[in-house]
Amino acid sequence: MLADLRERKKAKTRAAIQSEALRLFREHGYAATTVEDIIEAAEVSESTFYRYFPTKADVVLTDDYDPLMVEAFLAQPPGTRSLSAMRQAFRAVFSALSDEERDESQERTALILSVPELRSSLLDQMAGTMKMLVDAVAKRSGLPSSDSAVRALAGAVGGAAMVVMLDLSDDPSVDFLERFDEILAQFETGFTI
Repeated sequence: MLADLRERKKAKTRAAIQSEALRLFREHGYAATTVEDIIEAAEVSESTFYRYFPTKADVVLTDDYDPLMVEAFLAQPPGTRSLSAMRQAFRAVFSALSDEERDESQERTALILSVPELRSSLLDQMAGTMKMLVDAVAKRSGLPSSDSAVRALAGAVGGAAMVVMLDLSDDPSVDFLERFDEILAQFETGFTI
């Protein structure tokens, strides 16, 4: 119980830092906002900030969604095809977000796509996400992570996420979950083009 309380407090602190950072980025711009500005606005110490976020970019890039999606994917019923299980997992995780969390996620995505430093860091982050997806698909399917079908499925899902991010950069009102699910549905049923 004490460990749960500690974890909730950590999550609350990290969320407060991110929230204040996003507010400052919105008001002053990403480049003009310093780590010191974020520390002051979030009312945390420098060591606390760096415990949660090694860099200013990490404040924007970091979220808890990947592990939640992998957990939801692995929890899908046996016999469910991997792509269907992936769609169900993404729907479960994203539909559980509050409106505020969803808005913040979309704001972070828009910021990532508009700042070259963040956009290039996203590629590094996507590599980690792809590895996580490959491992999850391999575990669920019983195939090795080196299997080309396992890697292709993970790559297709990662590619779909990138497409939705690009859609969001063109139109910030795009609903990430709806658009992502639409693309995965096309993968499931096959493309008509």
